[in-house]
Amino acid sequence: MTIEEVLKRAQEYLSNEDVSFLNKAYEFAKEAHKDQYRKSGEPYIIHPVEVAGILVNLEMDPTTVASGFLHDVVEDTSVTLEDLKENFGEDLAMLVDGVTKLKKIKFKSKEEQQAENHRKMFVAMAQDIRCILIKLADRLHNMRTLKHMPKEKQVQKANETLEIFAPLAHRLGISTIKWELEDIALRYLNPQQYYRIVNLMQKRRAERENNIEEVMTEIRTRLEKVTIKADISGRPKHIYSIYRKMAKQNKQFTEIYDLLAVRVLVDSIKDCYAALGIIHTCWKPMPGRFKDYIAMPKANMYQSLHTTVIGPKGDPIEVQIRTHEMHNVAEYGIAAHWAYKEGISHGQTDGFSKKLTWFRQILEWQNDVTDAEEFMESLKMDLFSDMVFVFTPKGDVIELPSGSVPIDFAYRIHTEIGNRTIGAKVNGKMVTLDHELKTGDIIEILTSKHSYGPSQDWLKIAKSSHAKNKIRQWFKKEKREENVAKGKELVEKEVEKHGFESKEVMTQENLQNVAGKYNFSNEEDMYAAVGYNGITAAQIATRLTEKLRKKKDQEQDQKELLETISAVKPYSPPKRTESGVRVKGVDNLLIRLSKCCNPVPGDDIVGYITKGRGVSIHRSDCPNVQTGEASNRLLPVEWEGDDQRMKNYHVDIEITGFDRRGLLNEVLQAVAEMKTDMTTVSGRSDRNKMATINMTISIHNINHLQKVVERIKRLPDIYSVRRVMQ
Repeated sequence: MTIEEVLKRAQEYLSNEDVSFLNKAYEFAKEAHKDQYRKSGEPYIIHPVEVAGILVNLEMDPTTVASGFLHDVVEDTSVTLEDLKENFGEDLAMLVDGVTKLKKIKFKSKEEQQAENHRKMFVAMAQDIRCILIKLADRLHNMRTLKHMPKEKQVQKANETLEIFAPLAHRLGISTIKWELEDIALRYLNPQQYYRIVNLMQKRRAERENNIEEVMTEIRTRLEKVTIKADISGRPKHIYSIYRKMAKQNKQFTEIYDLLAVRVLVDSIKDCYAALGIIHTCWKPMPGRFKDYIAMPKANMYQSLHTTVIGPKGDPIEVQIRTHEMHNVAEYGIAAHWAYKEGISHGQTDGFSKKLTWFRQILEWQNDVTDAEEFMESLKMDLFSDMVFVFTPKGDVIELPSGSVPIDFAYRIHTEIGNRTIGAKVNGKMVTLDHELKTGDIIEILTSKHSYGPSQDWLKIAKSSHAKNKIRQWFKKEKREENVAKGKELVEKEVEKHGFESKEVMTQENLQNVAGKYNFSNEEDMYAAVGYNGITAAQIATRLTEKLRKKKDQEQDQKELLETISAVKPYSPPKRTESGVRVKGVDNLLIRLSKCCNPVPGDDIVGYITKGRGVSIHRSDCPNVQTGEASNRLLPVEWEGDDQRMKNYHVDIEITGFDRRGLLNEVLQAVAEMKTDMTTVSGRSDRNKMATINMTISIHNINHLQKVVERIKRLPDIYSVRRVMQ
């Protein structure tokens, strides 16, 4: 979208004053980003305009849309949050701060930094949910322009999108963003399957559309006879949902029948059920395929009636029936409920804030979990896993992660009920506390005032992070002194396992540093956390001994290096070695070719001095010699010359292609034609008809290998041939 299109769309639902506010934000962002460009070579301001365009299409309030224009100014320019407060108010500055990454803080690893960024975003989201809507819009436009990024970055962003952002859009009910994020991510993670599904969908499109048109005409005629006003349309199946169905249910594309569903939009709930009855009189419904999400809405507020009928051509056809208001919520989720539309300032309306109680748990987790990566794992477990819906004895519906047990249910009802639990009944029968709950179960928790409280074993049994955190809180509060003593003892034992004296390692300064790294205010809090299983003694001991272990390893490496070099005999004219490799300027060393990367003549190679096994030869790009610690033990080496070219070297290759009859035979024949021996061959095929053949071949040099690879690539239905490391 252009800035003119964004402002024009805003005029459809905002006042002139609000549109002027948006234009002011755009001009401010344009000036801030004036000398910046994206990877595509376009001016940077195009990105904020597109983000604001996505938000304006969701009909968000002026502050949120303006934040879309300004979401990157603090992170990427000299503009500060104070500047934003002064020009646009505290509300906007708070939203921009919520989506700003933590670039200026030093982290141990990229993974930790990314986890901390996500943690900050989710905590900001729990305070004001508009933060995540801005972040989703930002991610959506970045995914649309992902082709300009390096391959490695594309895969990383696509994985992150499928793990975090698409499930989050689903939990917020914003299906328009969810489907697009998933389809784009699949295109970069599995392009072969993505384009295969696209091509197959195109081939059968005309036939499907004719069948659907016939069904829609029949439904329209029947509803008009009983004066039910309805909008009827076809709904295409999204590529990622087809891919998931093929993978999860092990189906071929031809076995997926609901590629195009019929959607019926009516004016009232009464008309929804009336339309359902009429459709069931036209065609036979398939048993077990009816779902009533109106009576029991999904956690993301989605409501609709789903049924599958046997259509006029004998094919199953899915029909979705809902009101116009339900459809708006299904497409735009939480954005469709936004408070400003109902004249309520800043925050969420009571109507849907109750349905999103899982957001409030985020703040609880923030206080209970010290490690950002652990926080993200907890979040993924509770928010993005499949769910089960169970009932209290009074008929209230409780939503829990799939695999939950009665302990999870008890703590979801109330913390005190969880702490006093002594047993549980499911559907009237006594069960153990590790009994797995299923959708539709009625749960009754048995409690006692004389209960000793939760057991440490409950931490292993409980599935939800909510329950685990409440159990840890109990141990943290009730048994602090005991936990401190227990934790200190466990840490001392772990330190001694590393081969150090506890007095040498557990100095005041060292303990304070490690406690600070794990966000504990003092060493006693750290010991207490170890005592109640909030963190492991091994983690603390590893941190405490980190510097000493590095120093010890370096001293040992230096010692072994000196011993190896001093044992080398005086230089004499080089003799040909069995391996075909020699160390430059040194003779009579034991040399062997490394099996992890299988170097062959023509590869860039390097020698690594091993502990007691001479020098192992690796390819220069082998990950095993890329570490900083390995650099102290490397030696320059070289191949002995052309007369080695008839020697055989083993190389592992991996071939991927479409799994069809005779593929393996053709590959074996192609290798045999190149007069190349094979020592091992194995193959497998996945649910998506993707064949993978692993093969170890004997070749003379890199040129010989290249000819074999090129010959295999010429075979039909081969996607890739690559050399692999073990």
